[in-house]
Amino acid sequence: MNAPEIAQNPREIEEFQAWERLLERWNARINLVSKAAMDDFWGRHALDSWQLWPLVPEKTETLLDLGSGAGFPGIALAIGCKRAGQGHVTLVESAGKKANFLRTVIRELDLPATVWADRAEKMPPQVFDFISARAFAPLPRLLTYAQPFWGEGTTALLLKGINAQTELTQAQESWKFDVVEFQSLSDPDGVILQISGLNAKT
Repeated sequence: MNAPEIAQNPREIEEFQAWERLLERWNARINLVSKAAMDDFWGRHALDSWQLWPLVPEKTETLLDLGSGAGFPGIALAIGCKRAGQGHVTLVESAGKKANFLRTVIRELDLPATVWADRAEKMPPQVFDFISARAFAPLPRLLTYAQPFWGEGTTALLLKGINAQTELTQAQESWKFDVVEFQSLSDPDGVILQISGLNAKT
């Protein structure tokens, strides 16, 4: 997997490459991602993240990325917002070293994004247009984290793996929502869950 396969705009490719270089430099000192994951930056991480961008609703202004880690998918979405000239991403990451890395990427790439360097449940409730998450929590718990940031028009895109159907069944015991599934481009066992209309069951 190489850069042109995940983005068509040369500036986007340059920004992904700059992100990769920063991640390599930081990863040599701080274990942000595994070596195996670093070796497959483009296929395992960049494509996995960037595939969300075409599914982000038009006119989205406020984006929330839960459990951002090394920036997947939040940094990729911020690159998309920069290209579109619209939108701002709030990346939630409680690990201090990872949060510092995210701030460095945002500064170096001049991205429309900020970092909440604490746990999601400590963030003041506010409505976002869009919520994303990757490898953050099982779906029932993930929806609990997302609920304080959910409004009438909020949409979520959640990257899930082979257990997606089990997690959906479990989540539907406590939550009402509409879901559309998209096949992952980066993982034959993976799906993207598009969630809307989230409400707790009473």
